[in-house]
Amino acid sequence: MSTDMMTLPGLGQDEAPRQGSRAARLLQPIAKDVAVELAKQFGVCVKPVWLRRTNTATGETELVSVPCGATSAAKCEPCAEANRRLRMQQIREGWHLTDEPVTTPDAPTDEQRELVEYRAVLEFARTSVVLAAEWDQVRELDAEIDRVDEQITAAGVRGSVLPGGRKDGSDPDESAPARKRSTKRRQDAPDLPRLPVANRTIPHPHIGTDGREHRDSMFLTLTLGSYGPIHSAYRRRGRVQVCECGQLHSPHDPRIGTPVDPDSYDYRAAALDCIHFAKVLDRFWQNLRRAVGWNVQYAGSVEMQKRLAPHGHFAVRGALARKLANQVAAATYHQVWWPAHDKIVYDPDGAVPVWDPDTKTYRDPETSAALPTWDEALDAIDEDPDAEPAHVVRLGALNAKGVRGGSESAEKTIRYITKYITKDITDAVAPGSRAQEDHLARLAAELQVLPCSPTCANWLLYGVQPKNAKATARPGRCKGKVHQRRTLGFTGRRVLVSRQWSNKTLSDHRADRKAWVKALLALSATGETAGEHDRVPGDPPPFEYELASRDDPDVPPPHVHFLRKIAERQAWRAQLDAAKQQVQQQLSATQTVAA
Repeated sequence: MSTDMMTLPGLGQDEAPRQGSRAARLLQPIAKDVAVELAKQFGVCVKPVWLRRTNTATGETELVSVPCGATSAAKCEPCAEANRRLRMQQIREGWHLTDEPVTTPDAPTDEQRELVEYRAVLEFARTSVVLAAEWDQVRELDAEIDRVDEQITAAGVRGSVLPGGRKDGSDPDESAPARKRSTKRRQDAPDLPRLPVANRTIPHPHIGTDGREHRDSMFLTLTLGSYGPIHSAYRRRGRVQVCECGQLHSPHDPRIGTPVDPDSYDYRAAALDCIHFAKVLDRFWQNLRRAVGWNVQYAGSVEMQKRLAPHGHFAVRGALARKLANQVAAATYHQVWWPAHDKIVYDPDGAVPVWDPDTKTYRDPETSAALPTWDEALDAIDEDPDAEPAHVVRLGALNAKGVRGGSESAEKTIRYITKYITKDITDAVAPGSRAQEDHLARLAAELQVLPCSPTCANWLLYGVQPKNAKATARPGRCKGKVHQRRTLGFTGRRVLVSRQWSNKTLSDHRADRKAWVKALLALSATGETAGEHDRVPGDPPPFEYELASRDDPDVPPPHVHFLRKIAERQAWRAQLDAAKQQVQQQLSATQTVAA
């Protein structure tokens, strides 16, 4: 046997490395990494913000850490998970309500009436001195009006008595009045029933054959239309779905979500629909409320499909007729009244319009003719009676499912709605094959040259100056989030909750959870700091805060902070478990006595 093929004893590739060797040490976990993983398991923020808190009464200063509050798991996984659980609580509390969450404002107090009456006197006096051109008195009255407005807000009055928040009640942008478009429905869109929207968020209960009231709710999934045949997986349950290419694909096929024919796939329409998807969602809820005749409430999130098109999952309070919901989805559209941008006039890698500093305008690189401004391009659309919108966004298929409150299906649906909100919208559809990578690259290339807003520099590629044009505009190099691969065109809110869903914000839900823990531990329901909630309004706060630097000598190293917080969370968890056990024993004893 050749010596080159011989293997010495103890040096086999499958054998464990020798104890004490470098290979054995490299296999050992790192202490700092273990501390970070434990911190994540116990819900400790891994990127805390350090603050110096000074007691204004005693002058004592202490260092406190505040969670960063990130909503993305890539930044801080524990904070993102805590935010996801708050969203789950928010959806759970508002989904299957039986009583209206709308609250009627309290009647104004005498103090509030007097302040608003005094504010009316000041407004009348200001109008008089403005007509008399007595500008010195105008400034004095403005200062007094500001002071009274602060007093009105401190007295517990919401909003402003003047429209737009201006002292004179004028439009804050009088030089640019809003453009009005015709509200006439398109001829190619089906008509919708239109009912007066009642001031209620809960539909009337359905009386079943058993004579009982049923208040089921719904789970809706809204998607966009098709841009061409794509490879799809077969269904594991129900009917077998054959792909549009005529084959059966498993869910792990690397072609899932990619076009059958990429050359005929409409990437431009797909990119534009991603950009304006948030607008067509708003239009859908508006149409749905008008069609059913009551103020439909919803809560959900937006995700990406495998084909890289956004779609939304929503919990809807109340049961809707599936036929009517599909009719509303088919009739919903959003018209983009922008200048035409279907053909590129200037190549982004070639000669592009140049900036003229004298006239502060962009000119053609060959003819030196000034490009039409944004307002001129919109005026041309308004003056053309046969003008068509630059793009029309429509919804695709709608999937609706009934959900009963308090069931396991409801909890499973809530987890399904919130499962991806801690990640970027493209994390769940990261390409796993060459075909998927090419599909993403072609969509990203289309988004790179499309305009994302009226101020986008890409308008220069289509022969139009962007709104508020500047010399720094670089067509094809816009830094807007729409053009980035981590968004793929969608930059709207990932979590969408209607205003009257539960009448609570995330801060309210966070306070509810804190109050529940305090009640369980038999602690005081007023705050942790004594006297903080007993101070008189208008008095200076008992504490002052300032941001501390991570380089300060008294700021502990990150892993030392993690170890302390882990021990603190362990003590909290043990105390909470003991309190739960004690409450259960008390309930068991009460039930035994009652029996």
